[in-house]
Amino acid sequence: MSRAADGPSAGEVTAAGDLAEADVVDRGGSADGRASWWSRWWVRVLVVYAVSRVVTTTVLLILASVQGANPWTAARPGYFDFAAIWDGRWYNIVSIAGYPSTLPIVDGHVTENAWAFLPVYPALVNVVQFVTRMPWQVAAVLLSVVCGAGAALLFYRLLRRLAFSASTSLFAVVLFCVAPVSPLFQLAYAESLYIFLLAAALLLVVERRYGMLFPVVAIMAFTRPSGLAFALALGLHVIYRWVVRRKDPFPLRERVLSVSLTVFSAIAGLAWPAIAGLVTGDLTAYTDTELAWRSVYIGWVHLVPFAPWFQGADWWFVTMLGLPSWLGILTLVVVIVLFAVVLFAPAVRRLGVDVRFWLIAYSVYLLAVFFPQSSTFRLLMPLFPLLGVLALPKNKVYRGGIVVLFLALQVGWLLIAWGVDGADWTPP
Repeated sequence: MSRAADGPSAGEVTAAGDLAEADVVDRGGSADGRASWWSRWWVRVLVVYAVSRVVTTTVLLILASVQGANPWTAARPGYFDFAAIWDGRWYNIVSIAGYPSTLPIVDGHVTENAWAFLPVYPALVNVVQFVTRMPWQVAAVLLSVVCGAGAALLFYRLLRRLAFSASTSLFAVVLFCVAPVSPLFQLAYAESLYIFLLAAALLLVVERRYGMLFPVVAIMAFTRPSGLAFALALGLHVIYRWVVRRKDPFPLRERVLSVSLTVFSAIAGLAWPAIAGLVTGDLTAYTDTELAWRSVYIGWVHLVPFAPWFQGADWWFVTMLGLPSWLGILTLVVVIVLFAVVLFAPAVRRLGVDVRFWLIAYSVYLLAVFFPQSSTFRLLMPLFPLLGVLALPKNKVYRGGIVVLFLALQVGWLLIAWGVDGADWTPP
């Protein structure tokens, strides 16, 4: 596997032509060195982000205007109330009441409760609310919007660090901002904060700034379940650096820091389940809580690693579609194989080994523990670096077409997953 195919290492640089373009465009100037503030890279990224949020806000307002009464709001709710339904209400509960010391039990099984929702996002919303005196829903949306803007900026910098051109990086940001699940950047969900932290973490890994990663990893692990997946990615990173250490030096200090960081990430990933167990006196409190959400599909089951997707394939094909079980399993296997092949495609290899390690690790994590249902689209959000690959073609028809497609899928996702239709079983 050549170094060129695997993307640049921390010590490598892009070709002279790309560097010239980067220097001129990212400074926001022209070839003669003149610069204007409105043409700087961060301004362009923020303009893209702002325009995309206006589009999504318009769609959300239209949906809110036809939304009927539901478990969270009255009919035709205002924007901020509409943006804080579903899991937003759970984060609101955590903000107000914290976590239960006794798990709710119905018919001998743990039911849905606040332990499924990690504490960093609601805690930060409380801080914003305290400082601004805004209502909780407004503070939550404000935090999400700001974090989404930060994530867009970091995504651009990550792609530039990976030697993507300025124009490709900016178009990748466009796709990032109009992606089907991008409304989460302005809803009362923790994803916006998490993607911001993840983009920062990936950039730090690529730049091998291991010391700065410790606090980022810790906060990430208490924002969304991620510590174990990131630990796996870091483990692959360490192994790779050791294997290629003769071509790419791996100093003792970096060995110690990177291995320590890997262990730290694994511990952080196990910390929240451990805390839930200690507080409630039930060692499986967290996993039992998570399993409660899939019980409406497949009943009460134990968590068996790598079983949920096969259970899901069986449920979707047999229960929902009336098709043979083997067809669902075959479809799942084909999807997994195709995704694995894609990760080694030349275009994807441009993301570099470190980012691909994350794509692999997070995909394995999803396959191991999550049950596929309507929330799966949201759970695929951490695979966002792949948008850099989709942004590579420069054909204007292609670029315009994929933006239109993403916007259409965004409307579809909001209609299916966000809007509430009676006893809705398609949560976002």
